[in-house]
Amino acid sequence: MKYSHATLLAVLAAVFLIADLGHSQPYPNPYRAADTWAKLPDGRQMGAVGDVQVDPDGVHIWAVIRCDAAEPGRFGNECLDSDLDPVLKFDAEGNVVKSFGGGMFIWPHGIFIDDDENVWVTDAVREDRTPEGTRGHKVVKFSSTGEMLMTLGIPGQAGKGDYQFNAPADVVIGDDENIFIADGHNPDGNNRIMVYSKDGTFLRSWGKTGYAPGEFHALHALAIDKRGRLFVADRFNNRLQVFDQEGNYIAQWTQFGRPSGVFFDEHDNIYVSDSESDDVQNPGWEMGIRIGDAKSGWVKYFIMLPTGDPRSTRGNGAEFVTADAAGNLYGGEPSTRKLQKYVRVRP
Repeated sequence: MKYSHATLLAVLAAVFLIADLGHSQPYPNPYRAADTWAKLPDGRQMGAVGDVQVDPDGVHIWAVIRCDAAEPGRFGNECLDSDLDPVLKFDAEGNVVKSFGGGMFIWPHGIFIDDDENVWVTDAVREDRTPEGTRGHKVVKFSSTGEMLMTLGIPGQAGKGDYQFNAPADVVIGDDENIFIADGHNPDGNNRIMVYSKDGTFLRSWGKTGYAPGEFHALHALAIDKRGRLFVADRFNNRLQVFDQEGNYIAQWTQFGRPSGVFFDEHDNIYVSDSESDDVQNPGWEMGIRIGDAKSGWVKYFIMLPTGDPRSTRGNGAEFVTADAAGNLYGGEPSTRKLQKYVRVRP
């Protein structure tokens, strides 16, 4: 069968259009940005924003805000030389109603609010900035008022033991109140999941540095869906890995880009923040927040974020994401120093 020149050109144009979808807006975006939502007290400047989580009431938002706001654009906006509180709770209007944790962390990173409103925070410090015996390489459990209830890890000491971490990136509480920790943020570190009972007794671990199922390269975030599946943002491998809570491998999802953060809401939606897709680290993908069906993994919406130079590997978007009961989203953006709210404007 012969085709006309015009027909062949039309086919080629369609092929190039499909190939370019990674650099366009392939999904609808039902949100608008509310740029001035978060307000810090006493003239405090916004530092690098880490993890964000909704409170069990569905209204209040907790965030990790690293303390140093003196040098915008500098990597590692740390709390080493600051007594500012890095753990902050915001009301629906963006006002701080509670803060604590000053002088306890170097590089606070992940946060999780359990059903009893306890607040779990990880300190994913880089090894070269760790004063031994004080802060860093630990996970702390606080009450909702800031009372320290438990510490896991040996502060100031990176290690590979059952009670040691190397830059723990995130924490989540699972069935039977077991504690799951992503160890860690250092891509050349332990690259494993650590599991403890509710009293801090070591139970098991799995994972090592690699690319096969059950192996990791920079574990950045954890979340558990309504089916009890544990999702791991395996960032440097450009995928989510899915396990049961015993550590058995279930699947990998690559349709959410280069994942930095993951969150599930009460309506069985999955939200995945991609802060690092670019033409170097994940060619053909745009950074932003992808929203899909948690059961099937089908992507439904995409908040595309401005990327600037696609050759830059700095990462300008949300590393973490959460959603309130009204369906509004909140993104933690370390590089741009934003706690960004996105308002749902249409179904």
